[in-house]
Amino acid sequence: MIPPDTIQKILDATHIEEVVSEFVSLHRRGANYVGCCPFHNEKTPSFSVSPSRGIFKCFGCGEAGNAVHFLMKHEHFSYPDALRYLANKYGIEIQEKELTPEERQSQTERDTLFHVSEFAQKHFADQLYNNEDGRNVGLAYFYERQLSDEVIKKFGLGYCLDQWEVFTKYALANGYSEEALVKSGLTIKKEDGEHLLYDRFRGRVMFPVFNASGRVLGFSGRVLTSDKQRAKYVNSPDSEIYNKSLTLYGIFQAKNAIAKQDLCYLVEGNIDVISMYQSGIENTVASCGTSLTREQVRLIKRYTHNVTLMYDGDPPGIKAAIKAIDLLLSEGMKVRVVLFPDNDDPDSYAKKYGSEQIQDFVKNNATDFVRFKTGILMADTAGDPIRISEAASEMVNTIALVGDMMERSESIRECASIMKISEQDIAQGVAKAIMRNKEKAFNDAQKAAENHSSEQPTTDTDKELESHDTDNPSNSTDKHQFLTSFFPCEEQEKKIISLLLNHGNRTITQAAKDENGNDILEEYYVAAIVVGEILGDNIKFDNPLYQSIFDEYAEQLQQNNLLSDQHFVNHPDEIVRTLAATLLSQPYTISDKWSEKYNISVPSPDDKNVVEHDVHDSILNLKMKKLEQKITEAKEELKNATYSENLTILLGQIKQYENIKMAIGKELNRVIS
Repeated sequence: MIPPDTIQKILDATHIEEVVSEFVSLHRRGANYVGCCPFHNEKTPSFSVSPSRGIFKCFGCGEAGNAVHFLMKHEHFSYPDALRYLANKYGIEIQEKELTPEERQSQTERDTLFHVSEFAQKHFADQLYNNEDGRNVGLAYFYERQLSDEVIKKFGLGYCLDQWEVFTKYALANGYSEEALVKSGLTIKKEDGEHLLYDRFRGRVMFPVFNASGRVLGFSGRVLTSDKQRAKYVNSPDSEIYNKSLTLYGIFQAKNAIAKQDLCYLVEGNIDVISMYQSGIENTVASCGTSLTREQVRLIKRYTHNVTLMYDGDPPGIKAAIKAIDLLLSEGMKVRVVLFPDNDDPDSYAKKYGSEQIQDFVKNNATDFVRFKTGILMADTAGDPIRISEAASEMVNTIALVGDMMERSESIRECASIMKISEQDIAQGVAKAIMRNKEKAFNDAQKAAENHSSEQPTTDTDKELESHDTDNPSNSTDKHQFLTSFFPCEEQEKKIISLLLNHGNRTITQAAKDENGNDILEEYYVAAIVVGEILGDNIKFDNPLYQSIFDEYAEQLQQNNLLSDQHFVNHPDEIVRTLAATLLSQPYTISDKWSEKYNISVPSPDDKNVVEHDVHDSILNLKMKKLEQKITEAKEELKNATYSENLTILLGQIKQYENIKMAIGKELNRVIS
């Protein structure tokens, strides 16, 4: 659907660090950027982004690729949708034909759900301003809540008319299938009676839920009548694209402010988010009609480790805040709490006092979790020693979740001071709680490992490969061992491909003869040397993936073309793209402090002499390994040989191979036995 020249234009314009930083908090480290991987849970950053290469690589779980791959993996985009996202970001126009109703119906279910949700959001937003009922009911409600037109449009708010099937009929007329409407939750289907298909959100103001990249996942609809038979809020049911426990309301609008301020405010309701945003506190999100979940905390963690809870000051709000504190701490977050006076919430407080005062209130009244939670617990003890002991036990369990040792020590001191309990007693209780937590985590991990092991297939090779998934860091060693057993020359072959990707279009010096037979030094491309040596000795790769990449190099060299690393980073084959990104990523960088502090000179892997040596040794190492394979195969044949003529030939081959092996070993300065 998108022309190849437009795709190339998009890829050329894309800056991967700008794309990834919209979803992951990145910090510069040398020429690259690092952050915590969004594809697996980690506390120490192992996720690296290389602007010069245009790639990302996680050295924990193994995920790697370019900006398109990142969006496909992180946002579950299709390949065309990832390109469209980048085109929109960089202002590149895409000329593609409009989808027909038949083509819409033939799209994958996931893409269809995204498209119908975005279609619905635009429809509801249009009804809010351009329909009389929309203006008189929906827009009037938002104005009553003192929301500006700017913020209404910023959050994509809308209105679903209070009629049974207006939206459903409109969507069907625009080519969306009944199945897609029902699966998205926008339409409800009955088996009999009147209105077999009808709008789920009829007569409600609409709050679309966006993911971090701005795609519509689902909706929350609020009824405006006093009808007790109708629920105040109705949310989209879980679907292929929407799971309310995995996303946060307002994350798309708040993510940049969260990363910039290194702080996230967490509130309870949609209107709270919007009011805070309008008041200038843009780094605010809310859980989507559910208690805070671990997945939602990890979503916040991509942008900051600092969270301030701003829940309602009523008993349910306080209970939710106490529960959220433990969850946040267990994920390594730093937690503070703001309680509003007189049972106010962020929305009502902003309306009473205005933008400036709520910003000052939030800034001046945020308290650490210890002071907040001990205050709540001690208020219920009434001086009863047993209840004080129970409160202390609960605080001990909470403080044990703090990962940083210095912060934990300070929390222990503060807790002991407020509760008038010995600091040593609190510290001992925390130490015991930490041991219990570690023991539980170990037992849980052991059970999970046993379950995983019992589920692993043992016969089918494809399933065996699939079970060694690099998405799971614990499987990376297993995968390497499996590949090595399946492809004996795995390490040597991978090294050759790595040389081609990293240095193929660089020149290095090689010894040669001039037309008179004199020794001279000539400059050759690394790709030409490597491909020439491999083809010259008729070496084939055991791993078909490596062979396919090598063949592309060889084919292009025969046409006097050099392939850049970006050719494979942007390759149409996802497996090739991922491998290229992995081999182009360096797991470490050499610090300048070595030479500054210790006067030690450490050569860079990109140094010309290092590359020359690497090319020389890597080619010889592959040849050595292939020879060892041939010797092993010949010896196996020798065991089964029956005719003396065959025995003589095989013995001669083995002797020849071993002589060559000795010569290569000598050139590598190795002792060959």
